[in-house]
Amino acid sequence: MAVETDDPVREGLVARPSLFRLADIFVRYGNITLGGGSATVAVLRREILDRRKWIGEDEFTVCFATARLTPGTNLLAFCTGVGWITRGLPGAVVALLAGSIPCAAMVVLATALFSIWQHVGWAQAAIHGAVAAAVAVTVKTCWTIAHPYVRPGTRLRVAVIAGAAFLLNVLIGLSPVEVLLLAAGVGIFIPTVRA
Repeated sequence: MAVETDDPVREGLVARPSLFRLADIFVRYGNITLGGGSATVAVLRREILDRRKWIGEDEFTVCFATARLTPGTNLLAFCTGVGWITRGLPGAVVALLAGSIPCAAMVVLATALFSIWQHVGWAQAAIHGAVAAAVAVTVKTCWTIAHPYVRPGTRLRVAVIAGAAFLLNVLIGLSPVEVLLLAAGVGIFIPTVRA
């Protein structure tokens, strides 16, 4: 059921999730999605924005961009932001813990197993396959996150910004945070195109 509100940002969104439901989503999708933080954010986007409508597109974008600008693990910053928007401080704490504790336990287990099997041929082959799959998932994730902004009249702009960001990072050596801050500064002076 959609929320009835005078706030255009919240229009059409469903009621806030319970803390249990919020934790459930972050435990399930925040900890079992392979491909790194960006892939996990793409899956969480589908679950919390597209499917459940707990947050809107603008709120997602704020969480995503802010998480990219914070030091440390961007995924945990993203989870915390979504938790804050949906349930305030309790939601932020629940989302942070649900998105980090199970995954941390899995990393401890995986590291212990790797130290035992690191010289076994099939284990090395599995790791190489996982790396290749992670690259593919990352490329797909980039498209999932950029897709809402690629509309008629914005395609060239998106391509130029993405290309410039890549070149600034790879050729000039700017850090991702520096690239994001520079893009935000430039974005202030570029009018928004509405489709």
